[in-house]
Amino acid sequence: MFGFRIVDKLEQLGEDIQKSELKYHRKRAMVSKEFTFDAAHHLHAYEGKCKNLHGHTYRVVFGISGYVDEVGIMMDFGDIKEIWKEQIEPYLDHRYLNEMLPPMNTTAENMVVWIFERMDEALNKQRSEQKCRTEFVRLFETPTSYAEMKREWMLDD
Repeated sequence: MFGFRIVDKLEQLGEDIQKSELKYHRKRAMVSKEFTFDAAHHLHAYEGKCKNLHGHTYRVVFGISGYVDEVGIMMDFGDIKEIWKEQIEPYLDHRYLNEMLPPMNTTAENMVVWIFERMDEALNKQRSEQKCRTEFVRLFETPTSYAEMKREWMLDD
């Protein structure tokens, strides 16, 4: 249907498209970004391998929703990365989680809620005009095992 071709003319704002056309909709949209970190931990009151000090390469996936601004952007992926790098990752990456996180058993189920709360708190401060919010956080402890926290579950309490 569409063959290969080189663009004849680069679309120009104000000429080919108007600023009022940049915002296509007024619906809530979600963007997702993922990160990895390496950390050590051990579990208390648990009889299994995880009672011993050990480490993981964790993968965390964020789903963040909000309404687009006048140019059609809900949130820049760089803004999510900035929150992660400045407000969450320093507590997790190459750390002994048992001493860095609040008093808790450092299970994936506990950690994912802490990560959700940190991201949501940062979004509330940074992008309140867009009403951005964390919809979900998925924390992979291994490539095939993860814990997840979703906004609707937070509201169930």
